[in-house]
Amino acid sequence: MRRTVTAAILAGALAATGSAVGPAPAMAATTDWTFPATAATLADVARSIRADAAYAAGYTGKGVGIALIDTGVVPVSGLTSGNIANGPDLSLESQVPSLLRYDGYGHGTHLAGIIAGRDSATTATGFRGIAPDAKLISLKVGMSNGAVDVTQVMAAIDWVVEHRNDDPKNPIRIINLSYGTDGTQSAESDPLGYAVSNAVAAGINVVVAAGNTGSRITNPATGVRPIVVGSTDPRGTTNPADDVISAFSAADGRGIAVDVLAPGRSVVSLRNPGSFADTFYPSARVGDRYFKGSGTSQAAAVVSGALALYLQKYPNATTEQARLATWGNNPQYANTQWKLNVATMLQPPPNVTLTTARGTGTGSIQKARGTTQVTFGDATALTGERDIFGPLSAPAWAFASTTQTAWNGGSWMGRVYTGTGWGPATNGQANWAGRAWSGRAWSGRAWSDVAWAGRAWSGRAWSGTGSEFTGRAWSGGSWSGARWE
Repeated sequence: MRRTVTAAILAGALAATGSAVGPAPAMAATTDWTFPATAATLADVARSIRADAAYAAGYTGKGVGIALIDTGVVPVSGLTSGNIANGPDLSLESQVPSLLRYDGYGHGTHLAGIIAGRDSATTATGFRGIAPDAKLISLKVGMSNGAVDVTQVMAAIDWVVEHRNDDPKNPIRIINLSYGTDGTQSAESDPLGYAVSNAVAAGINVVVAAGNTGSRITNPATGVRPIVVGSTDPRGTTNPADDVISAFSAADGRGIAVDVLAPGRSVVSLRNPGSFADTFYPSARVGDRYFKGSGTSQAAAVVSGALALYLQKYPNATTEQARLATWGNNPQYANTQWKLNVATMLQPPPNVTLTTARGTGTGSIQKARGTTQVTFGDATALTGERDIFGPLSAPAWAFASTTQTAWNGGSWMGRVYTGTGWGPATNGQANWAGRAWSGRAWSGRAWSDVAWAGRAWSGRAWSGTGSEFTGRAWSGGSWSGARWE
């Protein structure tokens, strides 16, 4: 059951569509870092969504785990006070020791700050995300230039499902997925959408950015069971009554529409010095420590934080109850604006039946990619029914994902991807152990032949020589290969 955004509401949108352009061939965020709008601090955002009602009642997200599948997280101030952990790095950079787990783009760090950033575990002052006491687990899938294949995202979702109870005090109840492709196969057969459905079936609320297309919602927000988030522009106030839908925010497509709207324009969060975004969009800096970004990514992060507040109060709430809570706890959609309101969310959950629709996931991996794909060097694109290691059967994967057997130790679908347990903590962050890859890439070359050591992150730019993984092209604010929304 989905609601549609009316043309009248869309006509009231005032925010201008932004295009992020830059000199690097890459494929990551359509997040825009250049809006001249008044910056919205997280304190302002919290007041706008009425999260102050939760804080006054003592709800800060404690005991709730949130998985952020994105471009990684760096240990800047605000993400080192003990509530951030690094899960496996499944990105193509995981084989470079200096890049393991680190966010070279700036997108994941920005969202982590919005969701669960905090300066201290013992005081209520300083920088605070929407759910400052939630436990955030970062799974890096996107490189510093954004390159990622849809199968890596599927593997990350499967890992979260199979490891959701690793920390009994902070079980993972939420996935934040600000990622989308323009794939258009049916939601029932699409493998990426099915991975999301399996996570929901396992009791995890999957919060998906609707996309920044200004029109059609991207995949997997078109799937069967995620919480689809669109963006509003707070217009420089903390009064939600004057908020309007951001013009860049995707609205509907193929009968699917947004579930909830949250502030997503010029949201101020943590800066990642030397990252791609920081280097090419210095005007987005807010002082030395902060950075503003606009997109349904930021809106999704706000909703993920709000859901953690809700799940702290109602730890036994089903995914369907949590989803309806974002609607204003009214299955009949009394909250016609669909704007996130935490005070309303905290009302007792409605008695609803869990949606059982799930799909099959046996469709085409290539169609899940849509028109985007990762390229090795200048020639070999990752296409067809395969992942970064070789042929991959969608039906075989769908069965393994359904039965939660896709992962076996550090291997996903028989491919050795990562380590098998938690390693030493660094910079206040726990870390999953990494592992070297073997065998051959989709290009036919052995992973050991790839010149990983030939390129290094110097702080502001890539240096050295060697093989490069890139998106196919830079085009109009979209990163080819996938989109970080």
